[in-house]
Amino acid sequence: MNPVDSSRSRTVERATQPSPDLQTLESHIRTLVTLDETDAPVLSCYLNLETRHEWRPMFDSRVRVLRQTIRRGEDEPFERALTRVEGFLESALVLASKGAAVFARSGSQPFFLPLQFQVPLPNHVAVDSTPNIYHLVELKDTYHRYIVMISTEEHARILEVNLGAMTRQLWSERPELHERVGREWTREHYQSHRRSRADRFIKEKVQVLERLMTGGGHTHLILAGSPHLTARVRNALPRHLATKLIDIVPAGGQARTSDVVAATLASFVEQEERESIDAVALLVREVRRHGLAAVGTGPSLDALLRSQVDMLLIAGAYEPRPGWSCRGCGHVDLGIEAPAQCRTCGGAEIHGVNLKEAMVRLAEQRGCRIEIVGHSDVLMALGGVGCLLRYLTPEP
Repeated sequence: MNPVDSSRSRTVERATQPSPDLQTLESHIRTLVTLDETDAPVLSCYLNLETRHEWRPMFDSRVRVLRQTIRRGEDEPFERALTRVEGFLESALVLASKGAAVFARSGSQPFFLPLQFQVPLPNHVAVDSTPNIYHLVELKDTYHRYIVMISTEEHARILEVNLGAMTRQLWSERPELHERVGREWTREHYQSHRRSRADRFIKEKVQVLERLMTGGGHTHLILAGSPHLTARVRNALPRHLATKLIDIVPAGGQARTSDVVAATLASFVEQEERESIDAVALLVREVRRHGLAAVGTGPSLDALLRSQVDMLLIAGAYEPRPGWSCRGCGHVDLGIEAPAQCRTCGGAEIHGVNLKEAMVRLAEQRGCRIEIVGHSDVLMALGGVGCLLRYLTPEP
């Protein structure tokens, strides 16, 4: 559990960060994976904004290297896209942002998508015919969303946290009864009334919580606040909500919303890592019984191309060999050297691709679930990538 420091003065907090929520991010990813290829290159930039003295030199160094790889005819579109990115980084970054992802292309079909987040992203700058989306998918898988219910003597709050940022808040002030002691009630009457009001208050908030989680399709819940109150809330949860509870975080009445979110975020990431390991264990069980599973780059890629995949599992350390893709039909295959013609459609527009990006792109296009596994020696031993399948053999 991650206690929250409640010694700081209480402030009124407002959202100052234009961080997208999960639904918006998913929409952006769909836009990126369906972006048509053109002759102009796409510049994909991911930045960890927590320390400028680290990301800025990296960015400048990568630009110098990329300029040396740009082919004739790509140099002018590349420089125009870079100018757009540079302008955004110099003038539009929000101080509270911890991570940024920027995608830019010029030419006949210009494209520009800048995103900022309240969680850091790895420093990564690449140029390709299509956007690099792996780190956005990793962000979505690691941080997606959850509900926090904060219960203290002073108030109750229910927060929705999306991608590390609080995006919705329901606030209910707790009625104050202390001033009525000795004036309208005896202390015994007051204590009895206080317990009754507290029980009713908790019941009402659990009902609000249930409506919010059911209506929004949330699958993870964290309780925060005074230990004796969070214990009572936990006991009041119906069974279907109790199964979604992943942690209880102590927090004082004066704790700021941002502090509570930071404390619960660590718990949520730990839960996500546990769920990733569970997914690997399920993959191993299917492999052992010769069941609905494929492992390794080749078999996983084939399963994705046949639309067999239910869930794609990728290890964070997975780095496959280069591959190639056909611009005409979208077929992707292994091989350091691209063939003269596509084996599927016979087209000649063949170019090299990053297979890790290509598989994530295929999974997003086909609506597969994607699980990024941070640390798994077992998955790495199986080739670093695997799939849980919908069916064993291709449909006719």
